[in-house]
Amino acid sequence: METKTKNSAKPSIQLLTAIPGPKGQEILARRAAALPAGAARSTDVVVASARGAVVKDVDGNTLLDFAGGIGMINVGHSPANVVNAVKRQLDKFIHTCQIVTTMEAPIQLAELLNRIAPGDFTKKTLLCNSGSEAVENAVNIAKYYTQRPAVIVFEGAYHGRTHLTLSLTSKYNLFKKGFGSMASDIYRLPAPNMYRIPEGMSAPKYLDYCLARLDEALISQVDPAAVAAILIEPVLGEGGFIPIPAPFLQKLRDIADQHGIVLIFDEIQCGMGRTGKLWACEHAGVVPDMITTAKSMGAGMPIAALIGKAEIMDSPHPGGIGGTYGGSPVACVAAIEAVKTIISSGFQQKTERVGEQMRRTMEAWKKKYPLVGDVRGLGAMRLVEFVKDRQSKTPDPELTLEIIKDATAHGILLIRAGLYSNCIRLLPPLVITRNQLAEGLLVLEDAIRRAHEKRGL
Repeated sequence: METKTKNSAKPSIQLLTAIPGPKGQEILARRAAALPAGAARSTDVVVASARGAVVKDVDGNTLLDFAGGIGMINVGHSPANVVNAVKRQLDKFIHTCQIVTTMEAPIQLAELLNRIAPGDFTKKTLLCNSGSEAVENAVNIAKYYTQRPAVIVFEGAYHGRTHLTLSLTSKYNLFKKGFGSMASDIYRLPAPNMYRIPEGMSAPKYLDYCLARLDEALISQVDPAAVAAILIEPVLGEGGFIPIPAPFLQKLRDIADQHGIVLIFDEIQCGMGRTGKLWACEHAGVVPDMITTAKSMGAGMPIAALIGKAEIMDSPHPGGIGGTYGGSPVACVAAIEAVKTIISSGFQQKTERVGEQMRRTMEAWKKKYPLVGDVRGLGAMRLVEFVKDRQSKTPDPELTLEIIKDATAHGILLIRAGLYSNCIRLLPPLVITRNQLAEGLLVLEDAIRRAHEKRGL
């Protein structure tokens, strides 16, 4: 069976079996027996190979990837320049540990990141293995630099799963429940959500209210003289692809400047060209003191980076930061090639094209389907939020899961998002073609339509 599209191009989606098919079912059973149940999955797709925006499963089905490794695959699956760079490095050596030796690849990557990161000041880069590690180092270095204990974070945030980053993360029930006490001196403030403005309040009044709450929190919750860092995602990822308004980010910059606080932007999901600019904070024109990046920086390889003002980055004593695998040359050469691709003018044009095609298509869904409460995002970082009705905006996570299962059965990979798990996030590889994008969006829309028909809407 194959999907039908509104154009004459041959569909990328080719379904030979149900998903999962027999081989997929066997491997999923092995996964259940070998891996912990807490390591959940969004779909039952078992991958055999992947190129560009297309994934082939072990039963011979081909699907379109609209999850993109949760933002990890901006440059597409297995791009030739990345694969070849990794192969060349493997022929030389795998790793000798930066704590023991010096290798050129990590230096080359750091130089590249220092050059392209926001801010007209001297920068240095710490290379890590994961986004969580990058964020944890950012907070630790900010504490060392300021000699202060407190950190301000925001509702809806996701910053990782280590003890400190889990403490920084919002959405308690999914991520934090049952794991015991969290780190101290963390102060969580509301972030503006322009979709969920209180009834009777205009958008400008709501934003003014949110800005005023920041000043109030520095009296009621924590003295700014105790705050080492303010940490925020310029576009909330797990929190529901909520762009933080420019005045709010500027207010944080002003507060940080006034009180000697380190401003950290977490761009692990929203960065690396996803929003139509290289860094999401460029939309607001606000420059942080430190910025974290990972996911698509490595094109699928496990690597992350913390880039910051040299004065701040140099503050810990020698030996105070680092790790065995940080700056792996195999991951670094992959990241160098991925970043070079992302910063090229041709790739940025692709991002604009993908984002605009998604925006136009998804905006129409709000008019056609009453349970679509909102569609939003920046560039090619797009999301659809499902509600039980548009008046109350009551979240409907069950409907969301139903649509994901239906759409996956018809050939696209998806994953949920949002504080209430009632959103579907779309992060397709930015190398996806127009026809592939139209094909996948039609599959998702058909699943939305069937869910409405099932409810008599």
